[in-house]
Amino acid sequence: MSTVAINLPLPVLPAGWAAEKDFKAVGALSAPTQRNIEPVGPHFLAHARRMRHKRTFSEDDRIQAEKSAKKVEEEDDGDISEPEDPLMLQRDAKDWKGQDHYAVLGLSKYRWRATEDQIKRAHRKKVLRHHPDKKAAAGQAQDDSFFKCIQKATEILLDPVKRRQFDSVDEAADVEPPTKKETQKGNFFKLWGPVFESEARFSKTQPVPLLGDENSTREEVETFYNAWYNFDSWRTFEYQDEDVPDDNENRDQKRHVEKKNQNARKKKKTEDTTRLRHLVDDCLALDERIKKFRQQEHAQKNKKRLEREAEAKRAAEDAQKKKEEEARLQAEKEAAAKVEKEAGKKAKEAAKNAAKKNKRVVRSAAKDNNYLVDGEASAAQIDGVLNDVDVLITKLDADELAAFVAKLNGKSGAASVRPIYADEIKRLVEAGKVKAGELKNIEA
Repeated sequence: MSTVAINLPLPVLPAGWAAEKDFKAVGALSAPTQRNIEPVGPHFLAHARRMRHKRTFSEDDRIQAEKSAKKVEEEDDGDISEPEDPLMLQRDAKDWKGQDHYAVLGLSKYRWRATEDQIKRAHRKKVLRHHPDKKAAAGQAQDDSFFKCIQKATEILLDPVKRRQFDSVDEAADVEPPTKKETQKGNFFKLWGPVFESEARFSKTQPVPLLGDENSTREEVETFYNAWYNFDSWRTFEYQDEDVPDDNENRDQKRHVEKKNQNARKKKKTEDTTRLRHLVDDCLALDERIKKFRQQEHAQKNKKRLEREAEAKRAAEDAQKKKEEEARLQAEKEAAAKVEKEAGKKAKEAAKNAAKKNKRVVRSAAKDNNYLVDGEASAAQIDGVLNDVDVLITKLDADELAAFVAKLNGKSGAASVRPIYADEIKRLVEAGKVKAGELKNIEA
């Protein structure tokens, strides 16, 4: 059920109105009822506690505040508890730029990693311990200087912009790089790893490649150094600016200080970039993995060079073998040609000799068989037969001559030999080698 509020002014009582004579009851009271009432609630409990212990209001408030502070301290004595430096408790609140805000709140071990919740809890714990009212109640000197330090530290660390400015110059969060001598004695990755983990908090791009270990691949190592040589830092140095005067009348002085601060920031930024570059250079120079990769690359280059040399050697050997094989085949070919030539020469010589012999046989066959005539051969017949036989021999090649001689072998007598000559002449006439009647002296 909803209610609607209507704002109406109360009516003005008429002049001379009095409750004794003008009051009129519009209703009657109900009959009384007997009920048991139990006193409860924080105010009744506080009253009962004061009565029991016979305390005043201020005494009871002080004791309860101490109990609450102790309870909070017991609850927060875990991750945000650290002993307080006596010198820190004596800090001047005006020198707030020189104070370690994380140490003031007891968050030294967390620093830029501290969460907003941890900062709030640490603030509550410090306030309960160092609030001026609590000190006054405990009879201590009412010095609120450190309390102001607490308030200033909380103000800066809970503001993202101011906290980033302080983190940018928080030297207590930096990890000093090891020297070359320390690196050679100790574990390279154990000494250098925290350095880059600390520097990584300034990167605009997250996550940042970390150093890795001895088992990192070449690609991972190259990615690490490429990222750090191209490191894009958000680090600024406004926190260390000289305070700008608030006097609006002195504008020239204000502009002078602002310009001075800007130049100082640029210079510090340049110096920080140079510092980081030298840091990466030093790490690279001491990184054994780089040496290992170079040795592997050198070995790979040597391997390729040796392979090329071996391939060139094999090619030269193959070329030499091919050349030797060609020379051998050429020599064999020349030897075979020589043998063939010799054989041909011998065959030719033999054929020549055989031809000479066959020619002698042909001539002798005519001569020995009475020059192929019956009776006594005249000188003219002898001369004519011998001339025709010589012509016949010139018309026959070696094979024909040999075949002709084979026919003459074993034959004797002009009557037997003459028909053989006549048949051979007839064959030559038919072959067109001899004209008819050309060898009339030995024809049939």
